[in-house]
Amino acid sequence: NTPSYLLYTSGTTGTPKGVQRDTGGHAVALTTSMDYVYDGKAGETFWAISDIGWAVGHSYTIYAPLLAGMTSIMYEGLPHMPNPGIWWRIVEANKVNILFTAPTGVRMLKKQDESWMTRYDVSSVKSFFLAGEPLDESTANWLTQHLGVPILDHYWQTESGWPILSHTPKFNHKPHKQGSPGYPMYGYEAHVINEETGDPCQAGEKGLLAIKAPLPPGCLTTVWRNDERFISSYFGLFDGQQYSTSDYAVTDEEGYFYILGRTDDVINVAGHRIGTQEIEEAISTHPEMAECAVVGIQDELKGELPIAFCVLKDQTQIETTENRFRIEQQVIGAVVKSLGGIARPAAIYFPQALPKTRSGKILRRSIRALAENQPTGDMSTLDNPTAIDAIKQAMKDY
Repeated sequence: NTPSYLLYTSGTTGTPKGVQRDTGGHAVALTTSMDYVYDGKAGETFWAISDIGWAVGHSYTIYAPLLAGMTSIMYEGLPHMPNPGIWWRIVEANKVNILFTAPTGVRMLKKQDESWMTRYDVSSVKSFFLAGEPLDESTANWLTQHLGVPILDHYWQTESGWPILSHTPKFNHKPHKQGSPGYPMYGYEAHVINEETGDPCQAGEKGLLAIKAPLPPGCLTTVWRNDERFISSYFGLFDGQQYSTSDYAVTDEEGYFYILGRTDDVINVAGHRIGTQEIEEAISTHPEMAECAVVGIQDELKGELPIAFCVLKDQTQIETTENRFRIEQQVIGAVVKSLGGIARPAAIYFPQALPKTRSGKILRRSIRALAENQPTGDMSTLDNPTAIDAIKQAMKDY
């Protein structure tokens, strides 16, 4: 018998996430997405680089490829161990056609010797999908340069089970836009709304990404054994007919969506609401940047201030005070140029690594706690325990 729910592991906290899935429509949703979104064909090889415990592992390592008659690769490990060529060696050995992982894994490879990108035959790959965190353009461009195939950001949640926003390379009826996860997929009446009034936002106007009820097949139908929480957490806004993704977004004139970050990752600087993801995107344009995380810390005068933690491709770049100052000023300049002086980071730290979960999400809550000299809380999902020490050392060296 098909179970009435699937128990997932939260990528952030590591605790079980009981989502009662529409299992009757789960297979329909997954086979539809394998066909229309991923353009996967029976006999091809699909590799979702994810732990089995995460929703991606359930949906796109186990169920979806096998339902579609595809070979599925299962792998557990880091992208640079035992060496930074491990992904590409597996691609070559198994003639992988479609790849799917989180941007964090790719950003980790940006810090390595780029010769590893050319040691293996990856000509079997026809597309590379990324999700879990917004894909910054510099990482997308870096990957495009090395692989020469469509690099497709797309957006979904554990709760949805399959993509909410994506491009559809199978049909190619709308051009691919770098920096955007695309447009609503079949059955999702997604739109950006004003979180105070519930009114639809115009193109270019920031708001909350919401989906009009009912949700399509395969999505959550409740929180396991907690109907009350399901309603209050997801449908508590306005008329009770809007599913809240808890993400801020904006659309352009052509209907493409852009994710600006979680509602709890928006900081209030002197009355201005700024998404930390927007600041990170600006910082990522710096040519020497491998990855970064921005958090807001409390400030008596301005309410909150943005603090940036930047990991460089080559940490020796900041060994001299002169070079460090140069990069700091360039980073500040990139943020001010993109978002204005109000978004200027109050401090820029250069840790050796950022704390991340095994699913690839940066633990911003822990970084914020360290920056404010508060307890970091549960760290059981931390992939690299030394990253916490790296943050502490970076602040000490500032």
